[in-house]
Amino acid sequence: RLGAGGVGDANGDKAREKRKRKVMGKISREVGKAIRDFDMIREGDRILVGVSGGKDSLTMLDILLEKRRKAPITFDIAACTVDPQAPEYDPSPLKEYMKEKGVPYFYESQNILETAKKILDASRDSICSFCSRMRRGILYNCARREGYNVLALGQHLDDLAESFVMSAFHNGSLRTMKANYKNDKGDVRIIRPLSYVRERLLREYATLARLPVIDENCPACFEAPKERARVKLMLASQEHVHPNIFSCLLRSMKPLMMGALEVKRPPTSNGIGKKESSERKPRPKLPSRSKVQWVENLGGDWDLVDRFEGDLWEALNSI
Repeated sequence: RLGAGGVGDANGDKAREKRKRKVMGKISREVGKAIRDFDMIREGDRILVGVSGGKDSLTMLDILLEKRRKAPITFDIAACTVDPQAPEYDPSPLKEYMKEKGVPYFYESQNILETAKKILDASRDSICSFCSRMRRGILYNCARREGYNVLALGQHLDDLAESFVMSAFHNGSLRTMKANYKNDKGDVRIIRPLSYVRERLLREYATLARLPVIDENCPACFEAPKERARVKLMLASQEHVHPNIFSCLLRSMKPLMMGALEVKRPPTSNGIGKKESSERKPRPKLPSRSKVQWVENLGGDWDLVDRFEGDLWEALNSI
């Protein structure tokens, strides 16, 4: 016979499951809209999901698996995790989790931090930025090697809005991450199915579903500039005053997310009455070592980074 505690636990589990289904439904609807709006998933696609072990990528995997189960088209799903061999970050528990879910899984282990120490100037270059781009290059290589034509990344609406604001504030241009585009080589298509989903929903679902979230406690991340965190706080404070701010930002960003519009800085005076051209100069032909440093200096310029990083891994291998 169940005591009072047992009855309470059972009722709590029912309430949790009910809330989980409701939150999953909300996320699934927004993901479905994004997939339709940006034509993300097509018949016969082989999708490699980049799974870091965070709440966003693990939730995205759950949603895409559910979409595949109900979809009128056929597509394959696999997952890939990049282990940078940092002692503070161990994603290896995901191996058992993926086995239980029956998802084809690729675990790529590369000593990124050691590579960074050999290549970067610690006083000037960002290890965090370097690690992010290295991981992307490794994901591209895994997709090519295993025959996957689509790479799904877990950036959500909050991420896109923060990038949009940072680009306007610091680069003088209107840009954000694209929702569906091809890499520079044209052999891997990158999609962001969570583009319409708010971060708080992903956090709630991960808690309710008891996802095996892997904490990433890399010291390099804590030492990195906190500009994104400052923008996040600014947007949160504005949302209290203007509750629809993210809906408005999404409408503003949609042409940028489609890659149909790119608003550049106007020509500026060089101080002697002449105006500099606003057209982008051709990419310089640089030695491999300079290439890597040049990519790091692109900062938050996602459009340039995306065009270049298809060759990043090859550049690193030639150093």
